[in-house]
Amino acid sequence: MPTLIEIESVIGAAPHVVFDLELDVDVHAASLEGSQETATTSTGRRHLTLGDEVTFRARHLGLRWCMTSRITVYERPYRFVDEQTQGPFSALRHEHHFQDLDCGGTKMTDRLSISAPMGPLGAAVTRVLIAPYLRQLLKRRAAHIKNLAEAHNRTA
Repeated sequence: MPTLIEIESVIGAAPHVVFDLELDVDVHAASLEGSQETATTSTGRRHLTLGDEVTFRARHLGLRWCMTSRITVYERPYRFVDEQTQGPFSALRHEHHFQDLDCGGTKMTDRLSISAPMGPLGAAVTRVLIAPYLRQLLKRRAAHIKNLAEAHNRTA
């Protein structure tokens, strides 16, 4: 059974600004500063679009992790989805939603669904250790995106 993690953030910038920042692999790596994250794209471009793959390498929970994801849905500026093609989970699907708010801002929703390997043991480890850790990573990323988007909005 998949574990679902959902984070909502309100950002004082237009959806297209937030959307584009979320698809920039250098912004992604910078948002997880302490993890020594690197990102290698299938195209060499630093900004992802439909069908692109990116391989992330990082240190999390004291271990080296490697995961490749593909952008499987791309509806600029309101939604995109990335899904693990290789990596530590049986399945990982990350939906990114961007709702235009009347005040000129964006409600950004991250919806992450993960399924662990190793049956009931993997599910228990995911529920107790991995999901809380990933929730904190998503919050940290959202705060980083918020800072960048709002700074962009002030200078635009």
